[in-house]
Amino acid sequence: MIMDYLQVKSAYQLKVVPKTNGLTFLTKLTGIAQVWSWDEQTASVRQVTSLPDRVVEFAHSPCGTKTVVGMDNKGDERQQFFLLKEGGAVVKPLTDAPEFFHYFGGWSPCSEKIAWSSNRREPRCFDIFVQDVESGQYEEVYRHDGRCDPIAWLPNGTGLIFSVQETNIDNALYLLDLQTRQARKLPICSKQARFHSLQLTRDGQHGYIVTDRDDNTMALCRFALDGAELEKLVQIDKWDVEEAKLSHSEEVLAFAINEGGRSALGFYSLTEQRQVMAENIPGGVISGLAFRSDEQLAFALKSPTLPGDIWTYSLAEKSSERVTYVGVAKEIQDSLVEPELCSFRSFDGLEVPYFLYSKNHSGKSPVVVYVHGGPESQIRAEYHPVFQYLVNQGFTVVAPNVRGSMGYGRTYVQLDDRRKRMDSVADLAWLVKDLSQKETVDPQAIGIMGRSYGGFMVLAALTHYPDLWAAGVDIVGISHFGTFLKNTGEWRRKLREVEYGYLGEDDDFFEQIAPLNHSAKIKAPLLVFHGRNDTRVPVSEAEQLVADMQGRGQQVALHVFEDEGHFTEKLDNHITLNQGITRFFLEHLKTVHSEKE
Repeated sequence: MIMDYLQVKSAYQLKVVPKTNGLTFLTKLTGIAQVWSWDEQTASVRQVTSLPDRVVEFAHSPCGTKTVVGMDNKGDERQQFFLLKEGGAVVKPLTDAPEFFHYFGGWSPCSEKIAWSSNRREPRCFDIFVQDVESGQYEEVYRHDGRCDPIAWLPNGTGLIFSVQETNIDNALYLLDLQTRQARKLPICSKQARFHSLQLTRDGQHGYIVTDRDDNTMALCRFALDGAELEKLVQIDKWDVEEAKLSHSEEVLAFAINEGGRSALGFYSLTEQRQVMAENIPGGVISGLAFRSDEQLAFALKSPTLPGDIWTYSLAEKSSERVTYVGVAKEIQDSLVEPELCSFRSFDGLEVPYFLYSKNHSGKSPVVVYVHGGPESQIRAEYHPVFQYLVNQGFTVVAPNVRGSMGYGRTYVQLDDRRKRMDSVADLAWLVKDLSQKETVDPQAIGIMGRSYGGFMVLAALTHYPDLWAAGVDIVGISHFGTFLKNTGEWRRKLREVEYGYLGEDDDFFEQIAPLNHSAKIKAPLLVFHGRNDTRVPVSEAEQLVADMQGRGQQVALHVFEDEGHFTEKLDNHITLNQGITRFFLEHLKTVHSEKE
């Protein structure tokens, strides 16, 4: 049953509690994301928070006795912060401005203050605040016109490092002196690039960073805060280093490499100046690197057959251990499928990778193509309940990383920018061409689905290549870039224009490619989902398209979740969404396919 696949849980956003080395994480075991902890003595998990809405993020103080949690309201992403003490009880709210966004920026080294940014002054402006958690008093310490996020305190507490988003993918790091309130750009940020996973040394003079400043892919580098040079420690020509963590002794760096949608874990010895790759770890996607000790690393791992749990790795023994069993799916475990990593050549010869989920069915099978959002994102080798259910119902599921996807270098991610947008849609058409040549695929029963930007890709594919598709599902998708940019959050508009095109400059192109303007060409039945509280892609994007199609009597249906935003977080809605998707494809692809046999 589909419910067996949909009710599978996972553990994610791992944190190690300072001083105690306890493990905490988020999970939706109760139906909505809350903080849980792992008890090493009993090897069991217990619920820490019981807040009325989802926990978006949380952070423990350096002393290990306090925790800040961020909770939003019905998926609107406008999280507010709350202070917890040991045991998980809410002591008090730290912010009470539900109409504004707040982004957490870390605890001070003394565990008395926190930093955060918010757009309280102007919708498009994110300023930095420092707050005393006991008194609740806060003060503005820096003003910025645009997106601005504090990410680390200096070890002596006298300054903050914050990140300014300069383009849709590029950011720069700044050092803010909390006494003078003056900020300066770090010298390493001398040109546009990505600067992620900052790790500062205890002396406050040096750090480690993952960046693509001088290369096509992301490398792990060492730098001095007052210097412009980057010393490359780990670099892979083809793949990105995507995360790094410095050990307590500052002798080892753990790092994760994104190898085509799967992770590899490695360690760089700063004393021996060499790297070794971890052994005996299941394949999948690794995140949340955190040292419990110099000899043991904790991380979250998920794969198509392992929905998501917390693991540890012993550097001395070169062995891994699964410590939580949140992502257990006994009823369906034997039915889960590992995808095959394939590729095809698109219209211009570009090699485009995709994951192929399939079982050895006899004859030809119907196909569902899933397009990820972003577009600066990537479909990874993770657990996807709808993929697994459809495969076990006789479908083939294909998940491509078309041009514009992350994970394959800067050149690849910029291949769809602005007026190159429709080249990525053409990739989908050439994917269908490739799939149609397979003996196991029914070319007359191919459907497509996608979320957010992936929703736009669904609509663009249905309108510009209408004869290729037998059904489509659009989840919180964009139907017209012009109306989307006008109605999305002011602070987001500036960054999204770099990717999609600029209002005033590219209006003619927006009109030319807009699915809303070509919806009459859609031949396939269409199912649309959206969240009423979506602050990224307004619900009007769905409503205007559906109204237009319904006015012509086309086959389209819209479901709006009144208590969700851009993401479908609540368990009941998650079930409603995915049950609707699977029923839709079973009706419009499997039935049609069966009738032809």
